[in-house]
Amino acid sequence: MDRRRFLRNSLSAAVAVSMPLQPLLASLRHTPTAVTSDINALTGDGAQLTLQKSEVQELSDELKGKLLLPGSEGYDEARLLLNPDFDKYPALVVQPTGAADVSAAVKFAQDYGLLLAVKCGGHSAAGISSCDGGMQVDLSNYRSVRVNPRARTARVAGGSLLGELDHESMAHGLVTTAGTVSHTGVGGLTLGGGFGRLARRYGLTLDNVLEFDIVTADGQLRRAAPDENADLFWGLRGGGGNFGIVTSFLFRLHPMQREVVNAGFTFPLSEAKQVLNFFGEYADSAPDEMHVGGGIGGGAGKDAGVFIGVVWSGDPGQAEKLLAPVRKAGTVVRENVRSVDYVALQRSGDYDDPRAFSGYMKSGFTGKVTTSLVDDLVDNFEHRPERSTRVVFQQSGGAIGRVAEDATAFAHRESKHNMLSFVSWKFGEDGSEHVNYIKSHWAQLEPYTRGFYTNDLFAEGTSVINANYRGNYNRLLQIKQQYDPGNLFRLNANIRPES
Repeated sequence: MDRRRFLRNSLSAAVAVSMPLQPLLASLRHTPTAVTSDINALTGDGAQLTLQKSEVQELSDELKGKLLLPGSEGYDEARLLLNPDFDKYPALVVQPTGAADVSAAVKFAQDYGLLLAVKCGGHSAAGISSCDGGMQVDLSNYRSVRVNPRARTARVAGGSLLGELDHESMAHGLVTTAGTVSHTGVGGLTLGGGFGRLARRYGLTLDNVLEFDIVTADGQLRRAAPDENADLFWGLRGGGGNFGIVTSFLFRLHPMQREVVNAGFTFPLSEAKQVLNFFGEYADSAPDEMHVGGGIGGGAGKDAGVFIGVVWSGDPGQAEKLLAPVRKAGTVVRENVRSVDYVALQRSGDYDDPRAFSGYMKSGFTGKVTTSLVDDLVDNFEHRPERSTRVVFQQSGGAIGRVAEDATAFAHRESKHNMLSFVSWKFGEDGSEHVNYIKSHWAQLEPYTRGFYTNDLFAEGTSVINANYRGNYNRLLQIKQQYDPGNLFRLNANIRPES
């Protein structure tokens, strides 16, 4: 043993010996929340019920993590989501630290038929990772990423954020597709699909899952993989949160250099049709290592413009040749081309994520960006200084489209882009006029779409959601009936088991 380690270990031992035993043990002991009264709550069907104090106390005593009640320290932080408009008050919040806590929470919710919401990153566009009167399972204390560089895999705890996965994997020169905002929850992104800057090269996030550990509605912890609970494994890759709470993901990783080329080009609004028509052709011809985004819009108090953004993760020496055509698409009023650390790039959108502001959004998958789509988009677009208004295209294709429609529950493999139209305004102001604008504008664009990304779900009826699963719906329904026949997990793109 070297001298430094000997001194450090000796000092640690001395400190431990010098501490009184009772305070030392107290610092390690979990103290359950004291439940002082009965709790009024709501079932999944909206009925009122009263949870007896003793029953809730039993749940608190069983947990290693925290049980938060209204008025508890940490309750308000737990219940809030990214969008401040969602101001919901669960009857109780469970913050698990492991699968056993998740199981205890699910069993309790199942026993009493509670309305149940699951929060990971809190990015839900529809606000359904919190609830009024039910139980919220907040996974924010259940985070870890363990990379096996030899096997090129990452074991990720259910509450982890994408930035943690990027940070740990890239330290070994490895990556997997992981969205575009680092504080997004791994769970929500993966179960619904998982687009990102590398999806055309490596597939959707869900295409890179090797296995799941999941607590289903009966409170049982199950492994879902190709060789165990294979139907559940299939359904989890695109079926959203319908089947339970995932406590662990095992991801496949891919070798990639740390530096990528990030390029942004802005053009005047007057050239919108010309530039967007170019964008459609340019994106169609892009190699898998390139992710091309484009759109129209502007922030509050700023002029609107047209933009094209490119991320190139291939050979840096080819970047200039691939970017040269963009400069000829129109009059470039702003250009920013640079080599950037991939993990830093993944964090670059953290503070302008539209889901963090009061707003409204519509989205849908579309094929080729046609001239008629561009005409309807531009002719009906309206930007005002009091709001942020954008229509953007998030590119898909590449490796995403080389997977069969029925290979996973995610069916939208032929899509070329996810088209999003969104507006945001100052928190606390009346947004009804802005919402009406987006709905009106979207009515012109929706005919060009086929289905929508469930992770962008706002408020859709059952028939629309069922149709969105396409030919995979009947198989998903059977899996739902097997693993969640009472529809405990309903705050999602819900597959109703009685359908």
